[in-house]
Amino acid sequence: MRFGLFGKGGPDKAQVSEQTGRIKGLMREALGLSDAVAIAVNEILCADPACPGTETVILMMKPGEKTRAFKLQMAMAEVTPEALQDLLTARGM
Repeated sequence: MRFGLFGKGGPDKAQVSEQTGRIKGLMREALGLSDAVAIAVNEILCADPACPGTETVILMMKPGEKTRAFKLQMAMAEVTPEALQDLLTARGM
């Protein structure tokens, strides 16, 4: 698994910031989350052949609750509202 793919010929910091902000906004909208809920978004590339390759990992941290992780098997730039909603629905949210 490799972190920090950005800066290795990928999107620049402004693009990464825009994409993480967009995905955070989609999460807040889909789940009706307040600003008290912290959301982290990262893109990782797993080099293990058993892994799907590039994944977008979203961590949702509600105060007083256990952190929940959500993974989409696509790059951050490919995350759509529909893909995120499908993931949340599959997770019972």
